[in-house]
This record gives sequence, structure tokens and C-alpha cells, in this order.
Amino acid sequence: MEIWNNPACSKCATARATLDEARVPYRLRAYLEDPPGVAEFMEVLARLGARPWEVCRIHEPAAQELGLADWPRDETSESRWVEAMVAHPELIQRPILLLDDGGALVGRSAEVLRAAVDRSVED
Repeated sequence: MEIWNNPACSKCATARATLDEARVPYRLRAYLEDPPGVAEFMEVLARLGARPWEVCRIHEPAAQELGLADWPRDETSESRWVEAMVAHPELIQRPILLLDDGGALVGRSAEVLRAAVDRSVED
């Protein structure tokens, strides 16, 4: 499993602690320093089954500066969202858990973290 991690984020810390407690191995990716490219982020969105605006931190200063709250949320606008989020990785919701089974989850709740542990134990 790979965790897209921001060390300053409490939700990322909770995800790491939950996985550590369950002894689930993982790799950390400091995605703010090593941001995904467009193709990689599109692949992660597909693994999440999400549209870019569904995993966008819309209240971040960069989102405010770009006016993301007013951007259309439709198929024709997806590439614009992806390009903005790749250019400003702080807009990507965290932590993103890339599971070894090919799936992905946004690990912000205890329920999602339990599901990640369960899916990792089943492997």
C-alpha cells in the first residue's frame, strides 16, 4: 500500500497509526514534494472511482485564488480540474491510500481506514 502523505496533516497521522497498529505495511509518498503527473492522477481517480472535484480541497488558498468553487463540474471540465490539482498538489484530498489490490480510498474516516486494513489483510 502507498499513502499519499502530508506529515503536517492529522488525518494522515491517524491513517499511519491505524495501519501501524494493524501491522499493515505501507510506503509513504510525500505528494507535496513528489506530486503526481496528469496521467498518474487520472489513474488514481479511476482507482478511487471519483471525479477530481470530489477529492479537491476546495477551501485551500490556491483553490480560492483559482476560483475553483465556481468551476463547472462536468465531464468537459475534468481535465481543467486535474491540471489545476497536479499544478497545486495541496488541493488533493489526503490521505489517499493506494491499495495493493488495485483499489484506492481516501482515508479520512475510521470506517474507511478499517476497510483499508481489512482489504490488506485479505491479500
